[in-house]
Amino acid sequence: MAKAWRSAFAIVVHALLIIGALITVLPFLWMVLSSFKTTTEIFRYPPALLPDRWIFRHYLDLFRTTLFPRWYGNSLWVATIATLAVLFFSSLAGFGFGKYDFWGREVLFNILIASMIVPFGVVLIPLFVMVSRLGMIDKYATLIVPFMAPAFGIFMMKQFMASIPSELLDSARIDGAQEFGIYWRIVLPLLRPALGALTVYTFLGSWNSFLWPLVIMRSMARYTLPVGLATLIGISSGGKIEYGMLLAGSTLVSLPVVTLFLLMQRQFIAGLTLGSVKE
Repeated sequence: MAKAWRSAFAIVVHALLIIGALITVLPFLWMVLSSFKTTTEIFRYPPALLPDRWIFRHYLDLFRTTLFPRWYGNSLWVATIATLAVLFFSSLAGFGFGKYDFWGREVLFNILIASMIVPFGVVLIPLFVMVSRLGMIDKYATLIVPFMAPAFGIFMMKQFMASIPSELLDSARIDGAQEFGIYWRIVLPLLRPALGALTVYTFLGSWNSFLWPLVIMRSMARYTLPVGLATLIGISSGGKIEYGMLLAGSTLVSLPVVTLFLLMQRQFIAGLTLGSVKE
């Protein structure tokens, strides 16, 4: 009887998970398929999932009439450099907080954690004034430098340091290894699951960032994808917004994020589970 109940429970759980997955995937699938529909088909009621006739005009118009390829390159460049910078500085700071005992460590770490509750809107104006006085308006570096060492990334790396035995690092010191060499050759390889999780989190955040690029970037050629796609709302044909172009652009925007998650799915899940280790 107990075995039958466990089997029934497993079936119910799997059914709920499948239903949840379908609910999650359906909007994305509708977006992709609707990018091949005419505007009339997109708003047809009752809606149809598949288009009556597959058209590729929206994708062609997106590349011919807008700066979409340039925006795509801008976002790839900014998100990639920002992710690499966050991985380096967060892991280095996490190594310092997790494996070194220095004066004021707990106070500094508590201040760091407290900064996570401050909304970005609170620091938006002071940050804008600062970069404006430094002459960094409309610069790609402004999208990267202020966010190279996020509190969340440092906190995450510091927690993962608990899974690395301190005796292993002491053995390396006895063998004559330098501190940065210990970090680079020993700590980083052991942090691979955590780095994978932070990679997905950081790339997604940078790729989807809208408010800060909207405030900082002035030339259209320097727009990132979220800001560039927002300008498509102003592009009209015969007084009607080209929703097909918006859906085509949104489909292409989602491809790198989905690809990155599929490639790093194991590291991402492993990173989430290893985070439960405590000192």
